[in-house]
Amino acid sequence: MKRAPIIVCALVLLVPLVTAAQKRIAGFIEEMPTAKLRQLFPAAATFTPRGEEPLHFKAYAGDPKAPGAKPIGYAFWTTDLIPEQLGYHGHIHMLIGMDTAGRLTGVIVDWNTEPYADISIELPEFPAMFPGKSIRDKFAAGEDVSIMSRATITVRAAAREIRDASRMVARAVLTPDAVKR
Repeated sequence: MKRAPIIVCALVLLVPLVTAAQKRIAGFIEEMPTAKLRQLFPAAATFTPRGEEPLHFKAYAGDPKAPGAKPIGYAFWTTDLIPEQLGYHGHIHMLIGMDTAGRLTGVIVDWNTEPYADISIELPEFPAMFPGKSIRDKFAAGEDVSIMSRATITVRAAAREIRDASRMVARAVLTPDAVKR
């Protein structure tokens, strides 16, 4: 019985930490990551909150409520769309930008627990491979995505995650005619 207050106290302290970690892994790091969205879409004037299925943000050059306003691109958290995809050690949380022609505008590696991330996906060379890439590309490690030594599983998982999430959003928001090679 003397341990009961200690256990209760430990649970009270640990539950918020575990809950925060789960939200982070599940893709809820930032509800409205405006600074990151601006990196993906420098020409955008405004962004809509994440909404619609599959979950994504919309980037607009002007007022989204103006008559005839159309998005200039879309952004999405990979873990919102492909939560079952894991790297070597766990989730690789990335924010992806895609224009209205199905070409990636950028990749931001936001958070991960990969043991070799510092020599692979966290290097600036990794996200630099993706701007301009079409959703129709292979995204195959060793072919059109460079493999970093000792981080093959991590790079393959991240490339699959980027490819699958991008294609999922493209199927929902783009027409086949819009997606050109």
